[in-house]
Amino acid sequence: MEGIITIASAVLFLLFAYIVFRRIVRREYREKGRLGPWASFAQFLVFAGYFAFPYLFNPPHWPWFWQLNDESTQLFQIAGIILIILGMAIAFGTMIWFGIRRAFGLHVEGIIQQGPYKFSRNPQMLGGYLLVLGVFLQWPSAYMVGWVLMFALIGHWMIITEEEQLARAFGQEYESYCQEVPRYLRLGRRQSEDRLA
Repeated sequence: MEGIITIASAVLFLLFAYIVFRRIVRREYREKGRLGPWASFAQFLVFAGYFAFPYLFNPPHWPWFWQLNDESTQLFQIAGIILIILGMAIAFGTMIWFGIRRAFGLHVEGIIQQGPYKFSRNPQMLGGYLLVLGVFLQWPSAYMVGWVLMFALIGHWMIITEEEQLARAFGQEYESYCQEVPRYLRLGRRQSEDRLA
């Protein structure tokens, strides 16, 4: 019964996230070219709800969410902690560097192509993925696989909604940027650099 409640709750939460990103946020971008306070707050609620989700169905042997335990090997635990710290540093560091108002879609002004945005069009989400994978390594389970997949879906909905807006707002400049910088992370040299070598 607990498994059914968890799955049903996850489905309802994903439906909420889909409505926020693919309906509310998308409509705000189309109508105003940026997000208003309500749409921005709705985005915040999705991510706050996502990270709070494990607490709703927290197994009894998880007394503290970030505490090391015997669920995984020591190597996985250490790797998990490294990924969590790295993910938080990338996600929140980029958000602070980028500007909180811009990060929440309240302020739109040109395409930033320097700093972390030279390597990834979505460094904040990349940091989020690393954080989530780090938590998974701490408590590997089928439940946590579902939690990781939830983040992938939510992140994808947010990213494609933002990409639609950026393409509308900046046209060819954004298309050129997309050709130069990958959605998540460039590993190795760009193709244009390879052709020159």
